[in-house]
Amino acid sequence: MRSNPARGRVSSISAVFPAYNDGGSIASMVSTASIALRQVSNEYEIVVVNDGSSDYTATVLDELKSKYPELRVIHHPTNKGYGAALRTGFNTATKEWIFYTDGDSQYNPLELTLLVDALHNGVDAVNGYKLSRNDSLLRVIVGRAYHNLVKIFFGIRIRDVDCDFRLLPRRILEEIELESISGAICLEMVKKIEDAGYVFAEVPVNHYSRKYGTSQFFVPWRIIRSLRQLAGLYWKLVVQKKHKRAASN
Repeated sequence: MRSNPARGRVSSISAVFPAYNDGGSIASMVSTASIALRQVSNEYEIVVVNDGSSDYTATVLDELKSKYPELRVIHHPTNKGYGAALRTGFNTATKEWIFYTDGDSQYNPLELTLLVDALHNGVDAVNGYKLSRNDSLLRVIVGRAYHNLVKIFFGIRIRDVDCDFRLLPRRILEEIELESISGAICLEMVKKIEDAGYVFAEVPVNHYSRKYGTSQFFVPWRIIRSLRQLAGLYWKLVVQKKHKRAASN
């Protein structure tokens, strides 16, 4: 039988933010997360992974540490990729539950309460899905195509695998053993969690246009790396099913 927290509260929680050139938004994300975390738990921390930013993200984060004692900052000396930053954040987190979203303010950490409220018997993790996508038309089209592609080829059951607004028990993240270093980590994560038999609840969340910085999504070398990772994931998770054999041992 699954053991879930009382409605509206969790025993302890880590908020994890990967950040890359998010100097204009990361301070507001940290301050808003601090408010949100106090609403759902008495024991919390904020973990921000600065993934080799070339702007003033590092300076802002180091200054924020004196104001927010719950803030822990990890600096990657070079840009290692979105997946690598997330994995560092997950490995650094110490609390029972992990909430994560991006450091660019396209999601509102105050909506964490919606995720926590969705925890009840039979639910292992909570996934947000975008009410509407406030991006360029090209990104909206690519996002829909990507979702349909992974749904068909990977058998993903949740409605928005590309929504980086999730609440997960740390024990599941320790169990599934993530490998991706690119944005493909979200697909890998959801696929492995679903294949392990865990159940997602889904809640609608708002998605906002980017106010600072530029998206790294259409950088050619990142697209090539992500496509290679997707092909590798398909081979491992769908064809070879290595993770399922490992779980059964």
